[in-house]
Amino acid sequence: MSDIVEISAGTSLAVEVTGAGETLLLVQGMSGHGGMWGSELVDDLARDFDVVVYDHRGIGQSARADDPFTIADLADDAAALLTALGRDSVHVMGISMGGMVAQELALRHPERVRSVVLGCTTAGGPGAFDAPGPTRMVEAISTRDPEVATRVGFEVNVSAEFASRPGELERFRETSLSRRVPVAVVRAQSIAALHHDAAARLGELSIPAAVIHGEEDQMILVSEGERLVELVPGAEREIWPGVGHLFWWERPAETAAVIRRTATR
Repeated sequence: MSDIVEISAGTSLAVEVTGAGETLLLVQGMSGHGGMWGSELVDDLARDFDVVVYDHRGIGQSARADDPFTIADLADDAAALLTALGRDSVHVMGISMGGMVAQELALRHPERVRSVVLGCTTAGGPGAFDAPGPTRMVEAISTRDPEVATRVGFEVNVSAEFASRPGELERFRETSLSRRVPVAVVRAQSIAALHHDAAARLGELSIPAAVIHGEEDQMILVSEGERLVELVPGAEREIWPGVGHLFWWERPAETAAVIRRTATR
């Protein structure tokens, strides 16, 4: 089911729901949209879960985002979406900026989150974004050459081995450009992410949790994943050698396995 769901007066989010079982909410990252989860992962998860995928405010067919917002605001969007869909409590996986949203969702609305998987993300705070990828992306975008920007965006988001696979750059280009992603919204997302800092509060979490991070991540360093493992009580550690930022593209079956294992702990 694909739909536009009103979450408050004048605000709506584009949503896709598939599968059956306990609800799993997937939360995308900065400049990401629901199509970037990929059918391989979503179809796998839909065998066991009622999978809810949505686009953040300002992305795709979701309502415009003309005003500044915070990661907490995006977490409240997710909670309002669950209410509108009639889902009381869910399992959650968030990646990159979406992982920050997942942290805030679990902290601000603990009754709504049954388990959480935090992928390629950070607790925030000083030094959290000292990775080379974002700088390379800004430089590529400044060339105003779409082909350069797409190629560099691909290279900094996947491992060197995955980047060398035939057809993957083309799949990345087609998928990432398949929905509206305004530059102004991505800028607002980046500002929100830079202000995220949940480190002092993550010890409050008392739900099954897992952290997934690729050792070749150029967007958020693997050290941030290791820090999350220490900050989130009882978090399962999944640090994957030879894997980049888009770990679920590189290892969809393994990603699904971690989600299932965390949801049943």
